[in-house]
Amino acid sequence: MSNTPDYDAIKNKQQVTWGSGDYSRIGVTLQISGELLCEAMDLHAGQTVLDVAAGNGNASLAAARRFCKVTSTDYVPELLEQSKQRANADGLPIEYQQADAENLPFADNQFDNVVSTFGVMFTPNQARSAAELIRVCKPDGKIGLANWTPSGFIGQLFKTISQYVSPPPGVQSPAAWGTTAFYETHFKPHCANIKSESQMFVFRYPSPQHWLNLFKTYYGPVLKTFEALDDANREKLTADILDLINTLNQANDGTIVVPSEYMETVITK
Repeated sequence: MSNTPDYDAIKNKQQVTWGSGDYSRIGVTLQISGELLCEAMDLHAGQTVLDVAAGNGNASLAAARRFCKVTSTDYVPELLEQSKQRANADGLPIEYQQADAENLPFADNQFDNVVSTFGVMFTPNQARSAAELIRVCKPDGKIGLANWTPSGFIGQLFKTISQYVSPPPGVQSPAAWGTTAFYETHFKPHCANIKSESQMFVFRYPSPQHWLNLFKTYYGPVLKTFEALDDANREKLTADILDLINTLNQANDGTIVVPSEYMETVITK
């Protein structure tokens, strides 16, 4: 019997998860990470940019604001539609295409730049998706990534959730993309230069309970985790998440100011 995970089945389940709730309610708060990544990559007007697992389009919009020629992709059509509405509101020309990050429908060496913010890290076949980012990027082009680290707030949230709902066997944590070891393994043998820097995204919400209510309602992975649990485990998970927030919270006025580390990486092919 093969020990290889059934990646197609896992991705089908993920599509349902990310299509549930309303990710745009969460995603729009992360816009600054797309702006910072585009600056770190030193994008130039007129360059082509492929946004992989683009979600509701934070990096896509940031690149389009810099007059790049942007193609925004995701395998969840609802997320692309959310991004399209944002682009239309801002008058930004972006091409949209549904695409699987593990099997991108583009030619070798097609794009000047390839980006992903908190997106490609959720693919189950990490080696395959990393290879696809490299394949579609032009020689001397850049790959820009923003991924949560294992030790940051969201990385710790992943660990907390995994104690209640186990990940599929053979699938690594998404936070592996937030480690230097990942880039040494999957990118260094094929690329000319890798530069990674620790960054902080700060979650600012009215209260810990407000944060949790929003994520339980709109953020697919948290929503689906709570749906899968019985009442007793929902209460335990609620307590664990609120404890995590309170441990990291820098505010003392009832609101939350919780820094969450992520790794910003710019790779030259």
